[in-house]
Amino acid sequence: QVQLVESGGGVVEPGGSLTLSCVGSGFAPGVNLNYYPIGWFRQAPGKQREGVACIKNSDDSTYIADSVKGRFTVSRDHAKNTVYLRLDSLKPEDTALYYCATDNNWICTRRLNSNADYWGQGTQVTVSS
Repeated sequence: QVQLVESGGGVVEPGGSLTLSCVGSGFAPGVNLNYYPIGWFRQAPGKQREGVACIKNSDDSTYIADSVKGRFTVSRDHAKNTVYLRLDSLKPEDTALYYCATDNNWICTRRLNSNADYWGQGTQVTVSS
């Protein structure tokens, strides 16, 4: 069973930055995270889950949600089998639990749909002065 683990969350002041990481395990032999498109999602208390970014496995092209465009970037380090979400110019409204997700059939598109089977446990990002 594929397992995803996010890390890198924390408490930052408005205007600050964080880099979140997503790593995986439990893949089939010869397979690693680089074979999968990865989506990043967030959920704040009392709010619906929101897709913020994704990166394809075919060419590492990315989609960024309009709500965070220009502030968040997603990237992949193939050597480290890790996907990153860089959060810059953070605002209090970015406070949420951030997740990475994927599965064998999930596709990275502009829609950032959350219909994926594999999810991490999330990493908390709190933006507060």
